[in-house]
Amino acid sequence: MYIGHILLDVEVTMRFSGSFTLLLASAALAGCTVGPDYRRPTLAAPTSFMGAAAVAGRAPATAVVSAPAPVSASAWWASFGDPVMTDLVAHALEQNLDIAQAVARVTQARAGLHAADAALLPSGTVSGSAAALRLSGETLQGRQLAAFGTNRNQESYEADLGASWEIDLFGGLRRDREAAAADYQASQAGVAAARLSVAAQVADTYIMIRGLQARLAVATDQVATQQKLVDTIGLQYRKGVAAELQLRQAEGVLAQVQGTVPTLTIALDGALNALDVLMGAQPGTYRARLSQPSAIPAPPAMADIGSPADLLRRRPDLIVAERRLAASNARIGAAISEYFPKLSLTGLIGTAATGPGALFTGAATQAQGVAGLRWRLFDFGRVDAEIKSARGRNAEALAAYRLAVLRASEDVENSFSALVNREAQQRMLAGGETSLARAQQSSMAAYKGGVVSLIEVLDADTRLLATRDALVQARTESARAAVASFRSLGGGWSGAI
Repeated sequence: MYIGHILLDVEVTMRFSGSFTLLLASAALAGCTVGPDYRRPTLAAPTSFMGAAAVAGRAPATAVVSAPAPVSASAWWASFGDPVMTDLVAHALEQNLDIAQAVARVTQARAGLHAADAALLPSGTVSGSAAALRLSGETLQGRQLAAFGTNRNQESYEADLGASWEIDLFGGLRRDREAAAADYQASQAGVAAARLSVAAQVADTYIMIRGLQARLAVATDQVATQQKLVDTIGLQYRKGVAAELQLRQAEGVLAQVQGTVPTLTIALDGALNALDVLMGAQPGTYRARLSQPSAIPAPPAMADIGSPADLLRRRPDLIVAERRLAASNARIGAAISEYFPKLSLTGLIGTAATGPGALFTGAATQAQGVAGLRWRLFDFGRVDAEIKSARGRNAEALAAYRLAVLRASEDVENSFSALVNREAQQRMLAGGETSLARAQQSSMAAYKGGVVSLIEVLDADTRLLATRDALVQARTESARAAVASFRSLGGGWSGAI
C-alpha cells in the first residue's frame, strides 16, 4: 500500500481534520506498509549475442563446456585441460584476500539483517540494584533526620523486568528489514562475484606467464641464432672475406634481439608476483613451481552460450547491482514512514524495598506501563528532504544497474570478438611462420653461396623473429579471450546464483 505526502493543518491546540484522523485509524487497523513496492526493472535485450554464432562455430580444442553442468561440479577453468592452472585456481579460491573481504561483508550484512529483524520484536531488559547511603549529620537533611530520631544510614534494593515495543503501524521497520535483506543478498552475490573475478584473474595471469615464457624462449633461440651468424661473419672478417660493415650490421641485430630479453623478463617477474598476491602469498612463493616453462593452455570450445537475458541470472555482479536497487527502493518507504506517528509500548514490573528481606514480598511489588507517541509533526521539511534523498539514491541505483547490464553485454561481445579474431590471427601467423622459416634457411644458404647479401639474411631473421613472437602472443591472447568470455558470461552455465 502506498500513502503519499499528506499535508496537515495544525492549530495551536493540535486538532486535526476528520479525514486525516480517519486515514490514520484506517492505516493503523490495516497495518499498512508505506512506500513503493519493488518490481524488478524490465530491460530490453536482443535475443542473442552478435558474436554467438562465430564462437559456437569454432573448432573444438578441448572438452565442450555445456549447460546445465553446475559450476561447483565442473569448474570452467578446468576445461582448459591444464592441471597446474586448475590447481592454482582452486588454491586461490581458498586463500585469496579479496574473497576473504567479501565473506566478511556477508557477516556484516547478516548482522544488519538480524538487527532489522530484532527491531520488529519487543525487547526486554532485566535490571537490579543495591545501594547503601549514610547521610551527613551536618547537612539540613541529616539534621532533620536526627531531630526525628531517624537513622541516617539508608539502604535500597530493586529488581525489575522491563519490555518495550515499537508498533510498526506504517511499515517503516518492515521497509528497513526489506532493505537489510536485499543488502544481505547483495553481499552473498558479492562473494560469488569475487570468486569469479579471482578465478578469472588467476587463469588470465597464469596464461600470461606461460605466454611470456614462450616469448622468452623465442627470443633466446633467436639470440643463439644471431650469435652464430655474428661468429660466422666475424671469422670471415678476420680472414678478410667479409667486410667490417657486415660484421657491425650483424652485431647490431644481435643487440636488438638481446634487448628484448630484459623487457620480457620484467613482464614475467611482474606476472609471477601478481599471481602470488592473487594466491594470498608473498611474492616469490609460487615462482619455483612455475619456473619450468609449459605450453600455453588451449581455449576450449563453448556450447549453449545463452542470450543477453541470461546474464541477469548468470553474472553475480549484476545480481549485486539489482539487489542494491531493491534495497534503495525499500529505503524510500522507510523515509516516507517518518511522515506518520510512531507508537511504542513500554512496561515494567519488579520489586523495590529498603531491605533485602522485604524485596520479594507483595508490598514491594511495583509496575509501570507507558504508551508513547513520537511524531515529527513540525519537521516535515526534513522528512521531505530525506525522502527526496532516498528517491535520488534509488534513481542512481537504477541507472547503475542498467549501465552494469549494458557493460556486461559489451564485455561478452568484446571477448567473443577477441576470441574469434585472435584464433584467426593465430592460424594466419602459423602459416606465415612456416614460410618465413623456409625463407630464412634459403637466404642463409644463398648468402653462403654468394648469391645474396647479408642484408637479406638479417631481414629474413628479423621477419621470422617478429612472426614467431606474434604467433606466441596470438596464442596467449586467444586463451586470455576465452577466460574473458567465461568471466563475462558469469562463469559456468549454472543458472541463477
